[in-house]
Amino acid sequence: MWIPITLAAATFQILRTSRQHRLRSVLTVNSAGFVRYAYGFPLAAAAAIATFGIAGEPVPAIPLRFWPIVVGAGAAQIGGTLALLRSFDLRDFAIGTVYSKTEVILVAVVSAVALGEPLEPFGWLAVLVCMGGVAWLAAPQRLRDAVGSAADPAALMGVLAAAGFAVAAVGIRAGSTSLGDGPTWNRALLTLTVMLGIQTLLNGAQLASSSRGELASVFREWRAAWPVGVLSVAGSTGWAVAVTLTNAAKVRTLGQIELVIAFAISAWWLHERHRRSEYLASALVLAGVVGVIAFG
Repeated sequence: MWIPITLAAATFQILRTSRQHRLRSVLTVNSAGFVRYAYGFPLAAAAAIATFGIAGEPVPAIPLRFWPIVVGAGAAQIGGTLALLRSFDLRDFAIGTVYSKTEVILVAVVSAVALGEPLEPFGWLAVLVCMGGVAWLAAPQRLRDAVGSAADPAALMGVLAAAGFAVAAVGIRAGSTSLGDGPTWNRALLTLTVMLGIQTLLNGAQLASSSRGELASVFREWRAAWPVGVLSVAGSTGWAVAVTLTNAAKVRTLGQIELVIAFAISAWWLHERHRRSEYLASALVLAGVVGVIAFG
């Protein structure tokens, strides 16, 4: 069940990214990033009210350890996003993207260390293959330059971004599984709603203290912003449910299929021309994904 849910989450993420890109014409990078929390949290809260209040589903018992886990995961995701944007400013998109894709390795490592959920040996190999393919696909003409820039500050920011995203993914699973063995949807929804609420407060406070004009613009441009919130909460819900069902490393590795989907749309729908090496990189991603699913 986690496989179709992850694929749906990756698709929502692609659509959200494209909409968020258009949003940059009316909002700054920081305020455009805040949109996913400001508009996503009310939707998640409404879903929680419908589930626990109207439908009468039992609210999972929340242990004390749930709170620091979810606060840490939410803060890590915000930090990862800021580090990624900083890496783009320091160098360029290709360098930051390549190093941020070390997330698939870091998720596997953090899952093994923090949750005691290591992959099988062939699973680790498949993750490496997938990461290599994703990095190649992200920067088909710049991969050698990117690898040669390992000491570059942009590369460091990219790795920090990957670490933030990895901690967030594992944190969501840890928070959700700490809620007991109740229905998957109930645990995932509660975890996501709490985390989005925390992120809205943290990022909103940062914007309010640094630039109230940016904060106001998020709500002034609601017509362009609300679709991003809808797609964001749909994708986040998918990720939360998927990592509740299975190892976060498997979910995040399969999630890299979004790059292949975007590449396929570019090649076959938009009829854009690509190099043979890009097709090979896509094949590596697919091979890694299949390997993790089959042997992870």
